[in-house]
Amino acid sequence: MKHRSPFILAQMTTQNLPSQGYAEDIQRVAAALLAHSGPVVVMAHENPDGDALGSVLGLSRALRALGKTVIAPMTVPQYLAFLPREGEISPPLTEWPAGALAAVLDVDNNDPVRVAGADLGSLSGPVVNIDHHGTNQRRATAGVVDPSKPAAAMMVADVVDALGAPWSEEIATPLMLGMLTDTGNFSFDSVTPEAFETAARLRAHGAKIGWLTDGLRQNSPSYYLLLREVLGTMEFTHGGLVVMARVDEAMLKRAGATWEDVESYVGLLRNAAGTKLAVMVKDYADRVKLSLRSRGNVSAQNVAVALGGGGHVPAAGATVLQPYAATRPLLDAAIDTELARAALEE
Repeated sequence: MKHRSPFILAQMTTQNLPSQGYAEDIQRVAAALLAHSGPVVVMAHENPDGDALGSVLGLSRALRALGKTVIAPMTVPQYLAFLPREGEISPPLTEWPAGALAAVLDVDNNDPVRVAGADLGSLSGPVVNIDHHGTNQRRATAGVVDPSKPAAAMMVADVVDALGAPWSEEIATPLMLGMLTDTGNFSFDSVTPEAFETAARLRAHGAKIGWLTDGLRQNSPSYYLLLREVLGTMEFTHGGLVVMARVDEAMLKRAGATWEDVESYVGLLRNAAGTKLAVMVKDYADRVKLSLRSRGNVSAQNVAVALGGGGHVPAAGATVLQPYAATRPLLDAAIDTELARAALEE
């Protein structure tokens, strides 16, 4: 696998700029949704987080309030299972519905590996895309992509306004979930004044913050048993600037846990004092999934992109289709390149 030069990696962060004509893009997305007479399939990325699920539920409920037929295929992780109502999320589709429009949220619609819920390879109809990742290729029928927005749910809220859908607590609450999870409860530097304004709008529409927060804080006993295993693998590398831990199937079996229990661990690692990059390694034996979080001028996105992944500057991920032993030197090399770039910038 080739690694990009520090110059190219540095340039990638310039993608995280507000898109031109944001309001016009929002109107075009809303118009495409309103004009479509057939079903709308609302999807997000694999391993959905709060922003993915919240965005899907918020848009789906708004469209249904307007009388639209909506299919929302997703495998909801257990820690978010308290949010959907019975029957409003469907299993992944085995075939594409006739005459359906695809609404792809919080992920690039041109990334078939990451888009979950249906195979877009056979899609021949229109696609709308709402995303806040700077690596988005912007190739939808109608799309709005703005990396300056800390959560896709913010953009969906603007689309709901443009649709003219009647606001309710049921629409506002999942969108607030998206904002809470993707901003770290409004603690990340990505939070803008506009983010607080959107949160205030959602709260005014009845978003249940306390209920969401309590639900998100619930962890199963297996979460803690697995955490004990994971902390035993923790190491500090690259002069203490990087903290890393790994989990594999054997650990899951001993703890009686699932891969879902791993999702929040990278945030715990990021809290290690003196570190600038946290890496959580999911070792599937034949492949590796990496979750990365960074602080300061170190870009998790640059490391992820060098390994074939993507995401945001402070939070990103990648899947490497090689065993961990082969992946580790690639990971270390990508980290070396990024730390060198960050040092030059300083």
